[in-house]
Amino acid sequence: MKIFPNNQLGGDTDMLSQVRSGGLTFFTPSALVIATLVPVAAINAVGFAFSDYDQVWKAMDGKLGAHVREAISKVGLYAFDKMWDNGFRQMTSGDKAINSAADMNGLKIRVPVSPLSIAMFKGLGAAPASLQFSEVYSSLQTRIVDAQENPLPIIQVAKLYEVQKFCSLSNHIWDGFWFIANGRAWKGLPADMQTIVANAINDAGMAQRGDIKALNQSVKADLESKGLTFNQPSPDSFRAKLRDAGFYGEWKGRFGDEAWGLLEEAVGKLA
Repeated sequence: MKIFPNNQLGGDTDMLSQVRSGGLTFFTPSALVIATLVPVAAINAVGFAFSDYDQVWKAMDGKLGAHVREAISKVGLYAFDKMWDNGFRQMTSGDKAINSAADMNGLKIRVPVSPLSIAMFKGLGAAPASLQFSEVYSSLQTRIVDAQENPLPIIQVAKLYEVQKFCSLSNHIWDGFWFIANGRAWKGLPADMQTIVANAINDAGMAQRGDIKALNQSVKADLESKGLTFNQPSPDSFRAKLRDAGFYGEWKGRFGDEAWGLLEEAVGKLA
């Protein structure tokens, strides 16, 4: 097996095309990258859907994950059973802590170039700005934006604590990686080899989840030591505002009743 790290073979969407064509055998794209081909794959990134990891894994290791894997199979890809963890996204800000949805009104916040993220923050009354990640630090420093959102390890690596004062553990979006294979290559393996490979990859995914959980705990302590002040807001006011703004109803329509029903089966009523 030859491994090509650090985008040596192109960007995520380029590599997704390569694995579909057979130029690559395996790839680990974010669910939001897969969603460019399979829209329902973005359902795990619905704003404030998951309260904790118990709900995440109940959904993604259960019926919702199976539904998404079936959709992925229809575009010539094979998705392994266990998703890999990319972490909950958290909000940082410069002037004041974000304690409730009311604190989002008019907040200039950098978000990824993702329709789901943009729609969520608009629904919360914020003023989202889609900027490339390479621009985030300087945009916060020069106050082009007041806030941003990312998993804790990204906040640490990018040294965003130098230009932000507060971190709200909002858990507003959970994202993960699907470990995928070229469909033809996978079907060409003997059944016993498929079992061996699948077990190894799924076991590695479970170990990776444990690593990410431990990493997040150590990162929070490190960020606190660097002066970032943490708070943990309740999701209730955010969900209520998104419901009133029609966000959940709109995305229920986009993802379809079946997928949305499977999500709510794991997390409770949203729309």
